[in-house]
Amino acid sequence: MARLHFFDLDGTLIRGSAAPVEISRQLGLLSEVGALERDLATGRIDPPEYAVRVHALWSGLTEEHVTAAFVSAPWLAGIEEVWREIRERGDYCAVISLSPSFFVERLLGWGAHAAHGSVFPEVPFTRPVDPAGILTASAKVTVAERLRAEFGVRREDCVAYGDSMSDVELFAAVPVSVAVNADRHLTGLATHMYTGGDLREAYALAEVKRH
Repeated sequence: MARLHFFDLDGTLIRGSAAPVEISRQLGLLSEVGALERDLATGRIDPPEYAVRVHALWSGLTEEHVTAAFVSAPWLAGIEEVWREIRERGDYCAVISLSPSFFVERLLGWGAHAAHGSVFPEVPFTRPVDPAGILTASAKVTVAERLRAEFGVRREDCVAYGDSMSDVELFAAVPVSVAVNADRHLTGLATHMYTGGDLREAYALAEVKRH
């Protein structure tokens, strides 16, 4: 039976950072986005409010900024190799992230079958962000379930890779999970724990459980 691998982006595929941080770095707005990240992490604002505020922060954002952020982000090694192997096995891989869709969807070019992020308007922004299109931790599970049905994969053949509180619900919804450079929120929840800089090694842990 085919397997479906769900990958988080921020802190997982991007080690020690996040798409909004890397985008803000290109704009010289690290301290400003850092304050928003802290408010989000402590629950002072929720993901839709965060999106509205970061959208306003990025009023000068261009495609060139996004490209530079994507290219220079601290990616784990081996992402394209892992996804190539997944495809060659006849399995599926998908990225589900709370980060902006215009960044997340670039991973389709690296071999992901699907890449879902919070829906932002096109860059440069000429329209406001719609809070209804912003993903939450529970919405990640909804997207995963939709993709599972679309690809015709059984729930017992799904694997999740994540690093933080936003992945807790998804980890609870699948039988195999890999915590990648994870924080305390995933302690005791994951099937496997991985610390390092190579997705090939994290993927190998998940394959131990292959039926």
